Amino acid sequence: MRSLDRSVIKLCVVTAETGSLVRTLTDGDVRRALLGGATLDTPVAALPSKEPITFPEGTSSAELLQAMRSHSINAVVIVDSAGMPVDVVAKSALENLILLSPPHMGTAEVALVQQAFDENWVAPAGPHLARFEEDLKAVSSRSHALALSSGSAGLHLALRVLGVGAEDSVYVSDLTFIASLQPILYEGATPVLIDAEPTGWNMSPAALGRRLEMDAARGRLPAAIIVVHLYGQSADMDAIVALAETYGVPIIEDAAESLGATYRNRPSGSHGLLSVYSFNGNKIITTSGGGALVSDRGDLIEMARNLSQQGRDNAEHYQHSQIAYNYRMSNILAGIGIAQLGHLPDRVASRRAVFARYEEGFRDVPGIRFQGDVAGGHGTRWLTVIDLDPDRIARHPYQFMRRLRSHGIETRPAWKPMHMQPLCHGMDFVPHAPDMAVSSGLFLRSLCLPSGSSLSMSDQDRIIEAVRQIVAEE
Repeated sequence: MRSLDRSVIKLCVVTAETGSLVRTLTDGDVRRALLGGATLDTPVAALPSKEPITFPEGTSSAELLQAMRSHSINAVVIVDSAGMPVDVVAKSALENLILLSPPHMGTAEVALVQQAFDENWVAPAGPHLARFEEDLKAVSSRSHALALSSGSAGLHLALRVLGVGAEDSVYVSDLTFIASLQPILYEGATPVLIDAEPTGWNMSPAALGRRLEMDAARGRLPAAIIVVHLYGQSADMDAIVALAETYGVPIIEDAAESLGATYRNRPSGSHGLLSVYSFNGNKIITTSGGGALVSDRGDLIEMARNLSQQGRDNAEHYQHSQIAYNYRMSNILAGIGIAQLGHLPDRVASRRAVFARYEEGFRDVPGIRFQGDVAGGHGTRWLTVIDLDPDRIARHPYQFMRRLRSHGIETRPAWKPMHMQPLCHGMDFVPHAPDMAVSSGLFLRSLCLPSGSSLSMSDQDRIIEAVRQIVAEE
């Protein structure tokens, strides 16, 4: 009874000396036993036996919740592959799932969407779209902006307007989401995968420099370099821009995750020839789905604009002379974007505060490290990612992920590097140093924690405590 009284989850797991599960005991079981004549001194073994309800590690939150509802119980036991109990999951935790990076919406978004309906501007054109592009120019410190259906569309158009084709290679960050690489394949070009550097986890200038030198000597320089700003933290753009200018290679910034970050007091996405943002539902600001392409080159943006609208020729009739796409953003989604952009500084501040609380919460836990800020960079901390030192923490990130999921906490592994993807088998990979690859190690050691700008302090305390508990159980 003392154990049950102290526990938040009113379920006592009774094990044998070997650690195997014997039964579970609830406060209701104890009350019924007392009403049946037992005393507080009655051994648990003397109580009526009951087959415990258990589930294996890795069972999804939805399955656990459905089972608890169907059995009218408030908690279940999780067992490992040998049938040994390793955890207890409460229904209340699963009913209050903490998401990784949910949208953070307000009332202004609703008003602007309603205005689009009231004025019948529901096509991929209209005043919201024009204003959103003006706002994007301001926030990115760019002269020209094009709002699109996705960040992937922006990358694809960037490659098209640079004339990238089947005979070309394109360097791209290895540690990223597959969307950074797919548009290269759309054009039949060859990706060359550039490793991360160990502090900020972004494109390694050392690896980039070695490959540029080698390809220049062979007369095979790339058509472009796609630099990803990972998890909202800027790459070392001074070093990367210097290398690109030395060899005359244009830079495309994949700033999908870094809108609102700065480098050398300039917005992320203002350093390359062309830059791309994403407004997917999990980003710092969202239009539900959407993206943008920005540049100081108006001719490139106008080329991209034409390609995003099916590439219609300048004629009174519908005439088309090139392959093009339907990539424009709708006026309705642009209305959401206008309202969301107005909150960008607050959203960045909130995510950085979430990161700071994680830093403080794990400060005394040996073996937990974080992605660093590059010199001169001020990141958004779109996602807070922990790097688990295997010499100090024996559990794999997937073990953390599964345990946290069973407690109603959504996490994700770090991006799986491109050179480890089946799609990229056989592609050239350039490690950070000849004898040192960084991105694969980060993938095997790292875990993304809930980082939404609406994450409450109490929910974050719950996450921190759960992670600390898993570490302490070793």
